[in-house]
Amino acid sequence: MPQTDAANLELITQAAWAYYQDGMKQSEIAAMLKVSRASVVNYLAEARARGYVRVTMHPDVFMEHQLGRELADAFNLEQALVVPDGPTPDSSLRRVAKAAADWLPKLLSSGDRLGVSWGQTVYEVAEVASRAPIEGLTVVQLVGSQVTPLGFAAETCSANLARAFQAECVNLHAPLVLSTADLAYQLSREPVIAQQLQAVRHCNKTIFAAGSCSEDSHVVASGVVTQDELRAFRRKGAAAVICGRFIDADGAPIPAEVDERMIGVTLPEMQNKETGLLVASGIDRAAPARAAILGGYVSHFVTDVSTARDLMARA
Repeated sequence: MPQTDAANLELITQAAWAYYQDGMKQSEIAAMLKVSRASVVNYLAEARARGYVRVTMHPDVFMEHQLGRELADAFNLEQALVVPDGPTPDSSLRRVAKAAADWLPKLLSSGDRLGVSWGQTVYEVAEVASRAPIEGLTVVQLVGSQVTPLGFAAETCSANLARAFQAECVNLHAPLVLSTADLAYQLSREPVIAQQLQAVRHCNKTIFAAGSCSEDSHVVASGVVTQDELRAFRRKGAAAVICGRFIDADGAPIPAEVDERMIGVTLPEMQNKETGLLVASGIDRAAPARAAILGGYVSHFVTDVSTARDLMARA
């Protein structure tokens, strides 16, 4: 297809509107625009590539899936959404993230305060979230900032979701981990940080991922803990990481010195929310997801078929 000029742009938008909004067939659009059907196919592909059109699937379809119902019943969840596996782990993650992004606005209402975690999974959700304005919504960054070579900064996750929902955004303008507990305590008492932490404590809904405790865990890559510290947590029975903090297989917190040096949401503040949306993809996330669910952090769950089946085997 030649480089798009003003005339072609007009044809692209006309074709996209006729196909997706008016429900016209491609052959009908071709006759209307006086072009070939192949040109219409190209126009629609260009509209998707440019982001003019975003195709979504209704999440209710996947919640009615038998595996989703079984998962919700087995783990006493309000709802579980299970999407088909992708051909690769990365594609499965993208499918799960897109499903979560499409479902999330349906779980939110005016006046809600949505706490947003960090990491690749939450970042992927925020990246694909479609524009869905929610009046009176506040989006809150749950953990302080941390330099990460992977680019999944906490402030990016919260800011992207706030932009998609046209919501007020409360970022946490402090590092996640400081060098001493005293420094963390003093910084948390600064008026600006104290006000932001107050917003963290008053979130009624959350979206988060449960990280693994494997050697390539995100908390190691981002410098929250060292490999030696991670091994020490595993010896204590660590099964998952939520917002930089460790829990065991039953969801109980594993306290450690690093907790006193952190600025962000605490584990008790993450429990028993009105809505706790956990997003997980991959067999290595089944055990962390189970720990998060048993610990009372989860009311709603989005995952893929393989992870759901592994969880059912653990039930």
